[in-house]
Amino acid sequence: MSELLATRITIASNALQSVERAVADLRRGACVVTYTSDGLAALVQSAETLCDATLAQLKTLTSEGAGNRESLPRLLLTARRAAAIGFEDAQALIPVNGVFALSLDNNAIEASAIQSLADPTGAPAYDIEVLRPRITAAPAALSESAIDLAKLARLLPAAIIAQIVVASTNPGSSSGQTQPIQAIREWAAQRDLLSVAAQDIADYRLGAAQALTKVASAKIPLSHAENTRVVAFRPNDGGVEHLALIIGEPDPSSPVLARMHSECFTGDLLGSLRCDCGDQLRGAIRTMGEAGSGILLYLSQEGRGIGLINKLRAYELQDRGADTAEANEQLGFDADERIYLPAAEMLRQLGFKRIRLLTNNPQKVTALARCGISVEDRVAHHFPSNGHNQFYLETKAARFGHYL
Repeated sequence: MSELLATRITIASNALQSVERAVADLRRGACVVTYTSDGLAALVQSAETLCDATLAQLKTLTSEGAGNRESLPRLLLTARRAAAIGFEDAQALIPVNGVFALSLDNNAIEASAIQSLADPTGAPAYDIEVLRPRITAAPAALSESAIDLAKLARLLPAAIIAQIVVASTNPGSSSGQTQPIQAIREWAAQRDLLSVAAQDIADYRLGAAQALTKVASAKIPLSHAENTRVVAFRPNDGGVEHLALIIGEPDPSSPVLARMHSECFTGDLLGSLRCDCGDQLRGAIRTMGEAGSGILLYLSQEGRGIGLINKLRAYELQDRGADTAEANEQLGFDADERIYLPAAEMLRQLGFKRIRLLTNNPQKVTALARCGISVEDRVAHHFPSNGHNQFYLETKAARFGHYL
């Protein structure tokens, strides 16, 4: 994903809201309709929230909107998840960029089996050799949108997709592609389903970052940094909020000491010893307090961007022997799903374009530079192992290139 903010896109607030509403529906187990600019459309449902009743409902809805083999439901998995299941040749078998599809053309596959294909923490309820003949093609843009929507919902990156073909209500129209898209929207609305454009899903992260606005601010004295003000940012679709901790009175004319810290409920709040997040958070505040000023950006992207529930799943896989990167990949995610577009936008709105970044992660330096923020210095920021996180720290160095 490009993180360049130099070329800013325009995405209307109602488009952001349609994605946010679709995310909410997916999380509660409902279907949504996604469509492309050239009139392709599909029903999408999360594999994680699937049950036999909702699968039957999806098949019924599909039969109303199509009558050919292309409309048959398919299970979409990421290439990483497909490889973890046992399709070692997944990359060669996938006809769509990064998305693996299995046909669900009859009732032989139950919802529980589909869920076990998506979730490696449960007992497998499938047979790879039975599934291998079901490998099939899937529409690229719609499939990528379905997986991306599941990720935005902080669900497992697996979805059921079923194409629909909606007859135009005005065949004689000369309005080009507008009429089919309008027909798709009307078809969805008549069935009380939300519809969302695939392009809006693709643009959502960048659009939401650009739409961040300051919504609240308060002075909160902290241990080691009593002169601290917390500023909350929220996109105008009501989506995920991020926080900026402004310590002291940093000077915008000079490179400010800054840290991007991804929230970690277990480490930051509970004091978990599995990671070094709590040490890094409190250490950064202490360092900025001693330096006299700084900005800590507290970003809502738990578990390297996969969400708290999926992070707990990843912990279970780590207990079985996976490292922190492998666990994310076995769930179907990239090893690191974080983006730093919101951080760059927050810094810009606060008036800072030059920073000294408190980090051991070279990827953060590169990402911020791509977002138009000048990182003029990398300030080392690491802490000794506590006896429980030694393997975790070693993995950060070996797999992510952290300077430890």
